[in-house]
Amino acid sequence: MNLLLDTNALLWLLSDDMRLGAKARDAITNAESIAYSEVSLLEISIKVSIGKLQPIPKLYEVLYDLDFKRLTLKNEYLSCYETLPLLHRDPFDRILVAQASVDKLVLLTSDIRLKEYDINAISADNN
Repeated sequence: MNLLLDTNALLWLLSDDMRLGAKARDAITNAESIAYSEVSLLEISIKVSIGKLQPIPKLYEVLYDLDFKRLTLKNEYLSCYETLPLLHRDPFDRILVAQASVDKLVLLTSDIRLKEYDINAISADNN
């Protein structure tokens, strides 16, 4: 299985947060590859800048050392984003859906509503 971590799943994994459920941890352990999106890094930066999240020391180095794949904003993702039904309004989540769709990745997400899209998704929490 090739995984794409949503922002919460990524944060929970990096901080060993108990909100990351057993099924999600198992999926991460057994994944062939794990990816994260630059959009998640942007979302984290925004939350740090407005005080909703504490800075994560050496975040980029940690992700590099984990050998996770960093997904950039390719044209294919943006084209897919434009055609997604408006089932969800969060632009960060919608680009993750587009990336998972285009690259045929399983999205590990804390947002159950993203399962309404035509993608493979696993709950990141214990639900």
